[in-house]
Amino acid sequence: MSEQSAPSDNGISGVEIVLDHVSKTYPGQSEPAVADVSMTIPAGEIVVFVGPSGSGKTTTMRMINRLIEPTSGTITIGGRDALSLDANKLRRSIGYAIQQGGLFPHMTVAQNIAVVPKLLKWDKKRIDARVSELLDLVNLDQTQFADRYPRQLSGGQQQRVGVARALAADPPVLLMDEPFGAVDPITRGLLQDELMQLQAELRKTIVFVTHDFNEAVKLGDRIAVLGEQSRILQYDSPEAILANPANDTVAGFVGHGAALQQLNLTRVRDVDVEQRPTAHEGDSIADFASRITDYGVILDGKDRPVRWVNSSHLDRATSLADAGLPLGETVTTASTLQDALEAILAESYASAVVTGSRGRYVGVITIETLVETIRSLREVHQDDPAISEPAPGDTER
Repeated sequence: MSEQSAPSDNGISGVEIVLDHVSKTYPGQSEPAVADVSMTIPAGEIVVFVGPSGSGKTTTMRMINRLIEPTSGTITIGGRDALSLDANKLRRSIGYAIQQGGLFPHMTVAQNIAVVPKLLKWDKKRIDARVSELLDLVNLDQTQFADRYPRQLSGGQQQRVGVARALAADPPVLLMDEPFGAVDPITRGLLQDELMQLQAELRKTIVFVTHDFNEAVKLGDRIAVLGEQSRILQYDSPEAILANPANDTVAGFVGHGAALQQLNLTRVRDVDVEQRPTAHEGDSIADFASRITDYGVILDGKDRPVRWVNSSHLDRATSLADAGLPLGETVTTASTLQDALEAILAESYASAVVTGSRGRYVGVITIETLVETIRSLREVHQDDPAISEPAPGDTER
């Protein structure tokens, strides 16, 4: 397995991971913490391990990079036996992001991101370029953040740096252990959206651990619902698990809101995004005013949206650099319709701005679009009762 990943012809830079009868029994324990887990994690997908505390989901994930050594079984990463490789080299080729970023407090942001490239003996010019690239990738301005220390960052900023550090050496695999569990709900939603945007661009193989089933539905291409000793109760797409939970335990995770969960399965990119007039902060006020009928959006020098503006704002403005009202909550093309609904309800224009790669403006999603989409989803549910009713029986997969 190479220390850097090269995209395949289909744009996937991740590699397949196979766990074959993997178990872990700690010394002095009669029962295994993880018992006989077998699963294939496809290249370029996000696979989420979800289960109650103590189910062994973190132990299972940590055996992939050998932070915990398996007692038995085999793990292959990109076709190579992970247990036959030098453990330190293996870990340098796998990104690892944990709760609260896990940053070194005595290092600056730039130094934290550079840790693995330095271990790999990259030259300074290459490291500096990579740090700059990654800060841009996670939407942190290099001039503002590169020389800050972790204590000078918010929780969300620390998590962004943690993800950047995990991606520093461009690994094919990224392991994420409840990375957003310690931030507030709004920041958590934004970080989830940013991860989805990153994944659309990078196509890594990501193993993500959470106890939050809603997060699993939002992020996962596939979800592994784990029971005691990491026994796989069901391993399938979010849609399949919502439609047909394998047993009563899985149905308990899904809960009674399976129909509402469909809002978490439909992305902003799946619906019509509308356009509004835009202008950059240095553009002509008169020209912008001539194009506005209801409202427009002002962009910064990197095409990122910064403010709403209407005609009355422009009548008294001297510059587009300070005209209008600051944007509230935005959504990305990877955001769910549930995220979009929450953002729209917080805005005065009954719309939410949509951003794409690197935070660039894409358009707006309106309440009318959302209502029509929800109506369509309800019609699908009424026509297909299997979507809203759990399958009978308790057969495990």
